[in-house]
Amino acid sequence: MRPFVLAILLGLAPALAGCVETPRPDPALDVPAAYRAARDTSAPLPRAAWWTAFRSAELTRIAEAAEAGNLDIAVAVARIRQADAQARVVGAALLPTLDLSASAARSRSADLSGRGSEGANRFGTSLAARYELDFWGRARSETEAADQLARASRFDRDTVALTATSSAAGSYMRIVAARDRKAIARLNLESATRVLTIIRERLAVGTATALDLAQQESVVASLRAEIPPLDQIIEQEIATLAVLVGRAPERLSVRGASMDALAVPRVGAGVPSALLARRPDIAAAEARLEAAHANVNAARAAFFPTISLTAAGGIESLALTSLFQPGAAFYAIGAGLAQPIFDGGRLQGQFDIQEAAQEELLQAYRAAVLNAFADVERALIAVRQLAEQERLQRESLASSRRAYDIAEQRLREGTVDLVTVLNTQTTLFQAQDALTRVRLARFLASVSLYQALGGGWTVAQGRAETAAR
Repeated sequence: MRPFVLAILLGLAPALAGCVETPRPDPALDVPAAYRAARDTSAPLPRAAWWTAFRSAELTRIAEAAEAGNLDIAVAVARIRQADAQARVVGAALLPTLDLSASAARSRSADLSGRGSEGANRFGTSLAARYELDFWGRARSETEAADQLARASRFDRDTVALTATSSAAGSYMRIVAARDRKAIARLNLESATRVLTIIRERLAVGTATALDLAQQESVVASLRAEIPPLDQIIEQEIATLAVLVGRAPERLSVRGASMDALAVPRVGAGVPSALLARRPDIAAAEARLEAAHANVNAARAAFFPTISLTAAGGIESLALTSLFQPGAAFYAIGAGLAQPIFDGGRLQGQFDIQEAAQEELLQAYRAAVLNAFADVERALIAVRQLAEQERLQRESLASSRRAYDIAEQRLREGTVDLVTVLNTQTTLFQAQDALTRVRLARFLASVSLYQALGGGWTVAQGRAETAAR
């Protein structure tokens, strides 16, 4: 009857384990039907190598270098290995343990008279096995939690990689924009110097004043002073970029000299519901929530009794020569059951901790989803508004350039006052610099949009990489 009863219990184990399952929490996500700021519905969704859409070979090399050499990504990979190892440690509870032991001992005792007895030897070797029946699914739940945390660590790595490549692209664009601004500042300096020469010539013949000369000298000095801060931006951004690609700043050079070599990509946002499967940080938050739910089930199962089976067998003898004789063999088989009765509230406390942790991660998951929607909306707004701002700024620059060209020509002819020239000159210089800054902001907004949309990442891709590892 005993084997029959045991077989019944084993058959009922899945059903009994189902009694321990706790209900899954409902995220109750507020998913809109469409993005409010989305306009270009025909634009393609981001692809994996999203940086190639800017059509810059150097930017592509830098982004790929960041993917391969970024040290934060290397740290994330090491954490994946730790999580995998921890999952194997936890999963070992589902398998039986088997131990082999061997012993050799010699003993001798003495009576009250101090006479010693003859020494005795004892030799033995045994094999012991132990297996805890996972009736209530505690070990399975703990293993599932560890597996989900290992998945989350992989999604974390993908999040770090997306952040690293986005940061590298942003640094590269700031370097190129600073070089554009520096080139403009030099051209403006040359233009202001030409005007200064004209004023000096007019001063020599008495058609200009010392005040006119001092004002233009101030403009020239201000333009010279704008160049060192731009050099500072370039050098500091190169240092930042070097860290992002895992190199020393002295070993990195950036050749890009103009934003004209970059293309403004068209990026499609898709529908908000699809974003849940396109952001690695959302996938990581969901995996951690699944791990927390499994931990709640494990804490619930801890209230139920544990059933363990043990078996041991081996040989033992007083003489080494008879160790392998049939009479030296022994075995033992047993089963045990332990039911917690009073533990001072420890199990209930652990269960409450896991429930609170699940609630925390549920809210973190909801926050991650809402933040992702907001990231996309902000990026879409920035892309659209900056495109319009760039168009208007180009019109302003064209008008400023025409006004300045006319003013400089009339200054040479002596038919315009210097105040008009100074005003048109200042307006032109500011318009040129403003256009460069707007273009940089537009490129950075495109990078932010790629990052907000997950950079072409998908949950299916993340699962495939997990399976491959």
